Amino acid sequence: MKKLKAYQFPIILFASIVIGSILGLVFGEKAGIIKPLGDIFINLLFMVVVPLVFFSISSAIANMDSMKRFGKIMGSMMTIFIVTGIIASVFMLAATVIFSAGSGADIPLETPTETEEITLAEQLVNTFTVPDFIDLFSRSNMLALIIFAVLVGVATGLIGEKGRPFQAFLLGGSEVFMKIVQIIMYYAPIGLGAYFAALIGDFGTALIGDYAKAFLIYYPVSILYFFIGFTLYAFIAGGKKGVKRFWKNILAPAATSLGTGSSVAAIPVNLQAAKRIGVPKDIRETVLPLGATIHMDGSCLSAMLKIAFVFGVFNMDFSGIGTFLTAIGICLLSGTVMSGIPGGGFIGEMMIITLYGLPIEALPIISAIGVVVDPPATMVNSTGDTVASMMVARILDGKDWMENASL
Repeated sequence: MKKLKAYQFPIILFASIVIGSILGLVFGEKAGIIKPLGDIFINLLFMVVVPLVFFSISSAIANMDSMKRFGKIMGSMMTIFIVTGIIASVFMLAATVIFSAGSGADIPLETPTETEEITLAEQLVNTFTVPDFIDLFSRSNMLALIIFAVLVGVATGLIGEKGRPFQAFLLGGSEVFMKIVQIIMYYAPIGLGAYFAALIGDFGTALIGDYAKAFLIYYPVSILYFFIGFTLYAFIAGGKKGVKRFWKNILAPAATSLGTGSSVAAIPVNLQAAKRIGVPKDIRETVLPLGATIHMDGSCLSAMLKIAFVFGVFNMDFSGIGTFLTAIGICLLSGTVMSGIPGGGFIGEMMIITLYGLPIEALPIISAIGVVVDPPATMVNSTGDTVASMMVARILDGKDWMENASL
């Protein structure tokens, strides 16, 4: 009974999602009538995410013992992001080769009427900076907000004794907004249940036709990666205890990201889950917000599927070490670099077309696949950040990091 009580909230949350999904299957598009109940939950999370990210990152850095530890966190984090991105890409590559993604599909080719010219230099400027301070208060400028929070945290730490009052303010702000998230989560069973009812009701009819094969490949592969890959990562991070804590706490972030299609929306829930797992404060409050913008294992999976699928549609030979290495490189760029750039998904799709010499008619095909696979891709993206923070903790604080963590 004690174990059952410990899993009480995940069980309630899972039951609400199942009930909502059943309602969506039974009532179809009519289930959309309760979608506003889900929208309230999502809007509450989006409402809190900007101040939460700012206070979490700035307070975590300001309260670090030294900037040397911050450097170690960043180095370990980027290494893990790249390694897991490569593993995800290879995982999907094996599946697409085995099941011949795209072969036999009869998709009418349409030339896009408008293809906006995007300069990478301009995109980078707009990604990392904003022209006005007030623009930071928007989740569409998340990387700029993160950089600003890092600068505030570093400056506060460098000031020393004079910065102590502001340091305490940042720490207090972080605790306040985490408590707000905890309060919002009491509404999660109702909000997610309603959201999944509307999602299943609307999305059920969209997964038919020539894109069904992409759906039938991506969903099982992403679910396998979610269970097998993340279990392995959690075991590497903390052994059997790490696996147990990860799966005990990951349902809420997984369900939130799956239902909303947004890694950013799942940041508050992810931070709460990482805290319960035992990930140290400075690690979780640095890795998770950054991971939500630049760590996308699910995007690596979908980029590989897009490449293999469009090769099949155009009857091109998807084989050879050179082709595979190029595909893995594109997936890695899509999942760890371009994911943080506004319009980065479009740039990644254009890069696929350019590097492989595909006609522009391939663009709508690739974009359509992105829509079909977006829900599980986002779930893998988001929950991958949590297990990545566990591995960073293992690298920095040793095998006993869960016992020694100061929550």
